[in-house]
Amino acid sequence: MTEPLRPPIVDAEVPAPMPPRTPEPLRVVVLMERQAAPNRWEDWRFRIADVALDVGQFGSEPRCLRDDGQLALFVHPGLQVRLFPDEGEGYHLNLTSGAPVWFVMWRVQEDDPSQALPECVTLSYNEAGRLLDAQERVDNTPLSAEVREWLQAYADAYYRPEPKKRRRPASFVAPGQRARRMPEGGGSGDGG
Repeated sequence: MTEPLRPPIVDAEVPAPMPPRTPEPLRVVVLMERQAAPNRWEDWRFRIADVALDVGQFGSEPRCLRDDGQLALFVHPGLQVRLFPDEGEGYHLNLTSGAPVWFVMWRVQEDDPSQALPECVTLSYNEAGRLLDAQERVDNTPLSAEVREWLQAYADAYYRPEPKKRRRPASFVAPGQRARRMPEGGGSGDGG
């Protein structure tokens, strides 16, 4: 007995295959600079000096690399950067910003204001925005070409822009009159 012929499957609207799983987290090291008494209103000023891949070059514990009394450099190894499929838009926005960056959220220690610790590192523009909205301190530093390529591959796999919604014409307006009712530039005025 032969099987009946089935109609061919059409690939219209079939999403691209997703990678089997999210990549392993990146281990990074954050270098933070501390300046003593930068002006008469501040005792300490902190800034993110760099973020680099952590391959064990700095050990496993935070420590001071140098301190000349005015400027100190601290290393914070072992932070993890995880990528999440639902943050694809944030990674895409970071990559297309013109200057992709690491975003580092850090806090001054309450018991010792001369110390600041990085709390998390992300590559998502949206996550950094949420942290800033929550009144956290977030600084950035340029992304290396190696990490940029890795992030681009991930964003290409997981980010799908939402399709633009078609604006329905006003059915009560005659077709010849519709063009006159459109805002300048021919757009709908609502971004879509």
